[in-house]
Amino acid sequence: MEKSSWSSKTVAVAALIIVVTALFSAMSGRLGAQPSSASARALATDSSGNGRRIYQTRCAECHGDSGRGDGSAAIFLMPRPRDFEAAKYKIRTTETGSLPTDDDLIRSVRQGLYGSAMPAWDSLLTTAEIQDVVEYVKALSPRFKSETPVVVDLGAQVPSSPDSVARGSQVYEKLQCRKCHGSDGRGTGAVTTEFQDDWQQPIAAADLTEPWTMRGGATARDISLRFRTGMSGTPMPSFKDSASDAEMWDLANYVVSLGRKPVWSMTAEEVQAQYAREEADAKANPVKRGRYLVETLGCPLCHSPGDDKARVLPGMKMAGGLLIRVVPFGDYPTGNLTSDKQTGLGGWTDEEIKRALTKGILKDGTRLLPFPMDWPSFANMKPDDINAIVAYLRTIPPVFNRVPPPSRTFLPFYLWGKFKMLILQDDPPILIYPGNAGVTTRG
Repeated sequence: MEKSSWSSKTVAVAALIIVVTALFSAMSGRLGAQPSSASARALATDSSGNGRRIYQTRCAECHGDSGRGDGSAAIFLMPRPRDFEAAKYKIRTTETGSLPTDDDLIRSVRQGLYGSAMPAWDSLLTTAEIQDVVEYVKALSPRFKSETPVVVDLGAQVPSSPDSVARGSQVYEKLQCRKCHGSDGRGTGAVTTEFQDDWQQPIAAADLTEPWTMRGGATARDISLRFRTGMSGTPMPSFKDSASDAEMWDLANYVVSLGRKPVWSMTAEEVQAQYAREEADAKANPVKRGRYLVETLGCPLCHSPGDDKARVLPGMKMAGGLLIRVVPFGDYPTGNLTSDKQTGLGGWTDEEIKRALTKGILKDGTRLLPFPMDWPSFANMKPDDINAIVAYLRTIPPVFNRVPPPSRTFLPFYLWGKFKMLILQDDPPILIYPGNAGVTTRG
């Protein structure tokens, strides 16, 4: 039987850590902090206080208190949350560089942004509450006081037809879309595969064969809008000066034609074929697969030290040093997973990394408990996936951070903890501390 990539224990531990991190962030000194200039502007326009209340409750965890996209959850999201102070919005009906309309913002809040961590709020917020939070978000940037949105005109829609799709294929070549999206819309043969936004954060080119992930919608009109307006803050430009309105409509019809069925609409045979293709892709691109697994399994959540608002310390992602105390078992500073040869994995062999992942045995022979590092679950992963994780870890730039070894408590307390957990079914408390338990200075 093929090994599973997950276990219930993995999900439980990950959920526990996420909850503890969120609680820790919520209990931080946010209320006592002085508001930033952006927050002060927003407060001045929010006479009822309702917009701020909704924002702090629903939005600040990702977008940050002042709306700069630096909330405690931001480091774990790709793409990163929007920077409301800069007011560079991707999903708009307005000219490139222009502010969005109120309707644009309301639509994004109401229906969410597909394929991202931005959920739809229409089932949780009333129409009035969405309007209030949009007004608060607008007030976070001074641009909304001095600039007026300029709505685009898409011209007459070109109905989809075989001829339009064929013309759109030629426009795809003319505008060199294949350089980023590949010859097939899913990246095959793409010249550039790694991208950054205006904040030097990683982003990915859209997979044009998966329309349900298109942030602003997947209709021909939605897609034509992206060509006409561009996506501010990203490498995706406006084609206003490179193609006619009719050509952009043809291109949109061609992109729509590239869309495949989602898994939930496939037959059993189609699902098998889809997963076989994905497995072949994973074997051909182990680093890409490894990055996906590392991010999905939440490795940066534990292996990155954070501040008192649970935001990752600058330049320390995956450098370890987050102190996790499992009461009464001891302190477990997380390991440095960067490629640093002195303090990270640069001095480890592939087999030593695999042994730590699947058996909980470190390079020096130290044996880890099955928590907080849930190595028994990694032991159930497919060998190809373990190899992919190792391949990706090798690519992480080195960060010098000498993390102290785990320390265990007094033996009677340790044994009492095991008795409570195994016999009394009383799970141990897990405490997560801000700051870096490691040493970043050499010598």
